[in-house]
Amino acid sequence: MREALHERGEVLDLVAAEAERARFGSGRLVLLRGATGTGRTAVLEAVARRAAAKGMLVLRARCAPDPLAPFAAVNQLFAWESKCSSPAPGSPDPGDVDAGSDHERATRLWHSLLELTEEGPLLLAVDDVHLADERSRGWLVGAARLVDRLPVLLVATERSQYDVEPPAAGLAHALPPDLVRTHTLAPLSRNGAERLVRSVVGPVPEQAWVDEVVRATAGNPLLLHALLDDLRAPQTTDREGTARQAPVPPQVPEPAPVRVPVPDSCAALYPGTYPAAVSWWLESAGTATADLARALAVVSDDTGDVDSPGPGRDGEGRDGDGEGGDGAGEGREGRRDRSACLGGDAALLAGMTGVDPARAEGWLTAMTRLGMLRQGPDGRTRYAHPVLRDAVLSSWPGARRKAAHGRAAEAMLGRGYCARTVAGQLLRASAPVGPWAADVLLDAGGGAARAGRTDEALAFLRRALDEELPPVRRSAVLIELGSLEYAADRPATGIPRLIEAVRLAREPRDLVRAALALGTALAGRGEVRTAVGVLDSLDDRLTEHQELIGVLRSASALLADRDETMRQEVYGRLRAMAARAPGAVGAAGRALLIRYDALAGLLSAQRAMERVRALLVEPSDPLEESILLSAAASVALWSDALDEAERLAERGLAGAGPRVLHPAQPALREVRADLAAARGAYPELLAEPAVRRLLATPGDGRAPDHVQALAVLALTETGRTDRAAALVAAATAHDAPGAPQSPLLLYARGRLRAASDDPAGALEDFLECGRLQSARAVVSPVVTPWRTAAAECRLALGRPEEALALAEEELRLARVWNTPRLLGRCLRVLGAATGGLRGLELAEQAVRLLRDTPAEPELLRALIAQGRRLAAAGERARAREPLREAAERAERTGARRLRGIAAEALQEGGARRTESPRTGPDALTDSERRIAVLAASGRTNAEIGDLLHLARRTVETHLTNAYRKLAIRRRAELPAALSRLAGTAAARQ
Repeated sequence: MREALHERGEVLDLVAAEAERARFGSGRLVLLRGATGTGRTAVLEAVARRAAAKGMLVLRARCAPDPLAPFAAVNQLFAWESKCSSPAPGSPDPGDVDAGSDHERATRLWHSLLELTEEGPLLLAVDDVHLADERSRGWLVGAARLVDRLPVLLVATERSQYDVEPPAAGLAHALPPDLVRTHTLAPLSRNGAERLVRSVVGPVPEQAWVDEVVRATAGNPLLLHALLDDLRAPQTTDREGTARQAPVPPQVPEPAPVRVPVPDSCAALYPGTYPAAVSWWLESAGTATADLARALAVVSDDTGDVDSPGPGRDGEGRDGDGEGGDGAGEGREGRRDRSACLGGDAALLAGMTGVDPARAEGWLTAMTRLGMLRQGPDGRTRYAHPVLRDAVLSSWPGARRKAAHGRAAEAMLGRGYCARTVAGQLLRASAPVGPWAADVLLDAGGGAARAGRTDEALAFLRRALDEELPPVRRSAVLIELGSLEYAADRPATGIPRLIEAVRLAREPRDLVRAALALGTALAGRGEVRTAVGVLDSLDDRLTEHQELIGVLRSASALLADRDETMRQEVYGRLRAMAARAPGAVGAAGRALLIRYDALAGLLSAQRAMERVRALLVEPSDPLEESILLSAAASVALWSDALDEAERLAERGLAGAGPRVLHPAQPALREVRADLAAARGAYPELLAEPAVRRLLATPGDGRAPDHVQALAVLALTETGRTDRAAALVAAATAHDAPGAPQSPLLLYARGRLRAASDDPAGALEDFLECGRLQSARAVVSPVVTPWRTAAAECRLALGRPEEALALAEEELRLARVWNTPRLLGRCLRVLGAATGGLRGLELAEQAVRLLRDTPAEPELLRALIAQGRRLAAAGERARAREPLREAAERAERTGARRLRGIAAEALQEGGARRTESPRTGPDALTDSERRIAVLAASGRTNAEIGDLLHLARRTVETHLTNAYRKLAIRRRAELPAALSRLAGTAAARQ
């Protein structure tokens, strides 16, 4: 049974009317035009069947390209005559190509037609007349001029699709309009295509599946039937390999046909009818059009086409002053109009294939109207479905595809496409492409690294190594790639690349850069001695560059801070070098020596900051600048200059960048985390990327580090002791026997044990922390105040004399450094150990000192201590004020443990239980309110920081807290929220 034609009733009625006229002696040429696959042949067959049913004699011909003989198409028409009658003896055969001239043969064919008309009306059905030989086309044109007086209907199909190469003149171009009826077959409408799908598939399938089938075929009947053939119900294969339908068990109703999802790749289609149909569709359009179609498939690959084109675009834009969440993406260029998009795509494709851009643009427009192509959200032209794009490429060998990707990359670069898009094409091109390719790949890799797209950056950098690079350039790429692989937790590949970079480096500065990256990676894996050895081994290669040797010595000292057995040795060499040749030790080395002396308890904070600030204004080598900034930031942090420390740390991290490892990077990140802990900004600390990764995979086997210890402290202070205990257990489970422990981790575990009512266990940790610190020549309590922590444990264990001795010793050391934060902490603990009125005086003195510092946690503890001392002295009413203040401050900073302690002390003092506000206008601190007002007035974070002499990160933290408390999400909501705040305050007055 023949398949029904869909949406072709109009053309069938038109031909039927013309056939009726021909039966009465008034013939005509009916030309059925249409794009490839729109069903011209099917319509012609239906016309022939109807004509035969009406008693017309039907003569058929199907034209083919490059016929071997003239009049080949017309000779097919008269094959019927040779079957029905025998020629008279001696008369020439109409199909004999050797009989006489072209004119004679044409005349004989015409006479044959006239003889057939005597037997009845004729239908001449000629398929694909655009492929007919020249003589046949001429004969058919001549016949069309004469059939208007004969019972002959000439119906011909002709391809009318826009191709890159202009088509030859059509059959009817030289005929008067009244002799020709032309009808163009359009692709099926969506409804028609859906009906065709349902008629072929059977039971009503899901609408989404039908929609995807129609989109993958653009309503083209040829492609629709081909795709449906490949998506039939699943088959099984017998032992001989013959495909057969899966049998249905007896007594079981036959299940509905399974709808195989439309895949994105032709590899999932069997037996491959669809890609074969697409290939035929391409070949029928000619070589130039096929090349253009495949070029479009190359550049519209979803995995490579990652950004919109346009000069100057880098794909990394952010809006405004960088505050996330407000109008993200507004900085990108707007969506282009359709004609501009087509023009840009056409020029690109023309550059790849060498065709006329105007013809390329016309082809894109025509294919978009046919539904084969569509406009993407970015305005770019793409294939209507991934499987259609893949089918266009399926008949192209892999080598040609790779070459096309290379041409696409070069054409995109010439037209100003962003590096990321060009590099996406280079990933799929054969290497090497050209000298320019490495620059593009490195540019794109850097942008991806800065945006946090690590896997993408790694792919670009690895591909850059496939280009032809001189040793110096290859060394630079290896440094960057090895650094990124190590940062992405892939040291097994990153460290060998860095070793290779050191071997290939020729220029002294490149050698030092590679060595610094390698040393940082080795030290990060706990191989500090090996890392220092690598840096020391380069002295012979740098004999004429003493300043670079000084950079290496400074870097060695910074790395040695991680190892108690190396630290004093390396710093001793650095000090000796500075004494022997002061010019050989740069500003970074001298800053590290200041930092060392501060930890050894040999300097005051004021003196240390004076010396560090003097070094910061001196010229320094770019390779050591971040080391200088890390040392200066640490000293500023310990000196209670937290905002200055933050500015120095951010400056150092911005200068070092994420692309190349440097010993200062871990130190600078540690300073940033220390700042959050010192301020009591525990949510900010726990939101650090390194901490989030750590909490997500606490048992991944990494060695304990500084940030890990701070995470334990933050979890403890926010009341999540179970999480803190799990993190400590994971951190210590992987320690090798005899491996040195982190003093800060021991301190953090001690604080956790103390918070969990285990003062004896906490005391052990604090004392061991002190032993390790002493072994590293760290005497000052600026890093880990283990003595005061141990003193509090001894008080809890009922050993006040021992507690008093530890508190007095730490106070003596604190007076050497002489900062309010350090002194306030010591006075608080000493007051608890002393007791009585003297203890109250010391607690009040601690509160006065700590009010002038930004160290919120220490002020909270001092306020609680003051309240307890007042309560112990019988002044319960006075005790409530510091305790309530402590509870409110703890609530605002998220210090749940201290808030609980303050609340408990209030209850013990007879105060009624009150809940401090967690949200709303009353929850804002003075700093948060002031910064929120400035932000609402339109000032950027950078402007607010400059105005209030605050680091930008501090401003962002206060704004984040204000958003949370005011229950808003965007900067634009601040004015309304602050207006409500003002209204509430006025109502209370």
